[in-house]
Amino acid sequence: MDRMDRLSEITNELHQVVTHSITSENRQETIDEISDLLEKRQQLLEEIKPPYTEKEKEVGQSLLPKNQEIQVRLESIFTQVKNDMGALKKKKSSNTKYTNPYQNLSNFDGMFLDHKK
Repeated sequence: MDRMDRLSEITNELHQVVTHSITSENRQETIDEISDLLEKRQQLLEEIKPPYTEKEKEVGQSLLPKNQEIQVRLESIFTQVKNDMGALKKKKSSNTKYTNPYQNLSNFDGMFLDHKK
């Protein structure tokens, strides 16, 4: 199998994975699959060096629009994960404040501290 055919196959598979809807239940499996495909694709891209044949140029040109769409979808997935992590951090913080609301108060109220030695 030609190196560009393999690249095209992996890119198409990656495109299919990122275009499927990602729910909170299947997010981790999908991210793992995306990561594996990106690693394989990166290895193939490192193997592909000039000079390019006409067929390789055609395949490369046909992959550019899919690559742009993949990039946009990956950015949206990243944003979604980042927002979920922020919400989880906020929820954890509010949970801690609820269980111990006086944790952050100063312990030095009404107490004299002499700083001289």
